[in-house]
Amino acid sequence: QVQLVESGGGLVQAGGSLRLSCAASGRTFSSYAMGWFRQAPGKEREAVAAISWSGGNTYYADSVKARFTISRDNAKKRVYLQMNSLKPEDTAVYYCAASPLRIATTDLSDFGSWGQGTQVTVSS
Repeated sequence: QVQLVESGGGLVQAGGSLRLSCAASGRTFSSYAMGWFRQAPGKEREAVAAISWSGGNTYYADSVKARFTISRDNAKKRVYLQMNSLKPEDTAVYYCAASPLRIATTDLSDFGSWGQGTQVTVSS
C-alpha cells in the first residue's frame, strides 16, 4: 500500500499549462504502475494517463493525447502530469492512483491506492 498526495492544481486560462505532481510514501513505490484520473461534476471518473512501473510504457486517453505527458521519478517517489494546451473541458478534480499490477492499466478496479485529488479549472 502507498499513500499518495497530489499538488499543482489551480486556475488557468485556456491554452495554458499546469504540472501536477503526486508524492508517494512507502518503500515499494517503484513496483507500482501509476495513473492519473479525473472527475468532472456530474460525470464518472475517467482515466487520463497511466505509466508502467519502469516508465517504459504509457497510456493516454484520446482526449489528452499530444497535450498531456505522464512521467515518473522512482528515486523521488513521484509521478507527474504535464498538461499543455488546456481546454475548459479539462476542468475536473484530478486524482493520482497506484496499481500493484506494474503494467500501464486504466481499469479503475486495478488501482488500490488513491490520493485526495487536486482541482484543475480552465477558464475560457
